[in-house]
Amino acid sequence: MATMYSHKDANVRKTWVLMGVFFVVVIAIGWAFSYIYESPGILYIAIIVSLIMNVGSYWFSDKIVLRMYRAIPVTNESHPDLYNIVENLSITAGLPMPRLYVIPDSAPNAFATGRNKEHSAVAVTEGLLHILDRTELEGVIAHELSHIGNRDILLSTVVVVLVGFIALLSDFFMRASFWGHHGRDDRGRAGAILMIIGFVLALLAPIAATLIQLAISRKREFLADASGALLTRYPEGLARALEKISSYGRPLMRANNATAHLFISNPFGQAAGKLSKLFMTHPPVEERVRALRGS
Repeated sequence: MATMYSHKDANVRKTWVLMGVFFVVVIAIGWAFSYIYESPGILYIAIIVSLIMNVGSYWFSDKIVLRMYRAIPVTNESHPDLYNIVENLSITAGLPMPRLYVIPDSAPNAFATGRNKEHSAVAVTEGLLHILDRTELEGVIAHELSHIGNRDILLSTVVVVLVGFIALLSDFFMRASFWGHHGRDDRGRAGAILMIIGFVLALLAPIAATLIQLAISRKREFLADASGALLTRYPEGLARALEKISSYGRPLMRANNATAHLFISNPFGQAAGKLSKLFMTHPPVEERVRALRGS
C-alpha cells in the first residue's frame, strides 16, 4: 500500500528517470535528423542541449517559472498575514520557511516550486488573497507546503522546463522536415523511411511529454489535499477554498499548458465533459471536495 514516505521516494526516482528519458529522447531525435540531413553536428548539438537542459532544469527551473508569472517577492512587512500563516504552518510541518511570492493576477490560484525543501518557494495570486478568509488561505498554504514535504516540487518544476523544450524542439524539427533539405536521392527508400521516423518522433514528443505531465499530476493533488488537511486539522477550510477558486470564471492571464500542473487548481478553469477529464492536469474539484469532506 502506498504511503507518503513511499510517495516521496517515488518522486525522487521519477525525477531521475524523467531526466534520463529526456536525455535519450532528445539524442535519438538528434541522431535521426543528423542522419537525414547528413550532418553529424546536429547529433553533437542534441547531446550538448540535453545536458544543458537537464542541469538547467534542476538548478534554475523554479526561477524560470516564477519569472514567467512575474512573481513578486514579499516579506513580513509587505504581507504580514500571509507571511504569518506560511511561517506558522512551516513550523508545524517541520519545514524550512519557503521563499514567498505574490503573482499580480486577479484569478485565484497558487503553486509551490523549488528543487528541495531547503530551496523552495510558494507563490499565490493577488486574487487568492482577496477572496479567501484566513482558514481557507491556511488550507491552500498547507496544500502547497505538503507538495514541498512530499517532494513533488522538483519533479513538477523540472517537467515545466522539459515539456516546454520538447514542444519547441519538435516544432523546429517538423518545420525543418517540411522546408529543409532531405538528404541525397541515392539514399533511396531507407533514407525516406528514416526521415518519416524522425518526423514521427518529433510529432509524438510533445504528446509523450504531456502524458508524463498528466501522470504525475492527479494523484499528487489528492495526496497534497490529504496532507494539507492533516496539517491544519481543518479539511473544511481547503474544501471551501477549492470551491471558491473553481467558481472563478476567468483563467490566469499567463496560463499555459507547460505550467498548468503546478497550480492548486486548473489555471484554465474547470473543463466540462467526460472526454475533457482525460486531458486535465487536475482531478475534478468536486471529487477533491468530496474526499476532504469524507462524503
